[in-house]
Amino acid sequence: MEGFYYTYILVSEKDGKNYTGYTSNLPLRFEAHQKGKVPSTKHRRPLKLIYFEACLSQEDALKREKYLKTHYGKMYLGKRLKSYFTSQEK
Repeated sequence: MEGFYYTYILVSEKDGKNYTGYTSNLPLRFEAHQKGKVPSTKHRRPLKLIYFEACLSQEDALKREKYLKTHYGKMYLGKRLKSYFTSQEK
């Protein structure tokens, strides 16, 4: 969808750690991650998109990204994605 900015969470299937980012083109950005074109995730592939939010402005998406990287943001995601994380433990 045009006009949106996306805050997203990827999980590394290699080390199980999350990566949080934001972009205006989620499919293109995810493809860049998958192809190893993003230095911070290049050696953590394969990656899986597990969560995203759409914002109407770049400023809001950036603020949301920063929040999700905080302790409280990680707690929020843990609760929000509880069923996902629970199913991964099996």
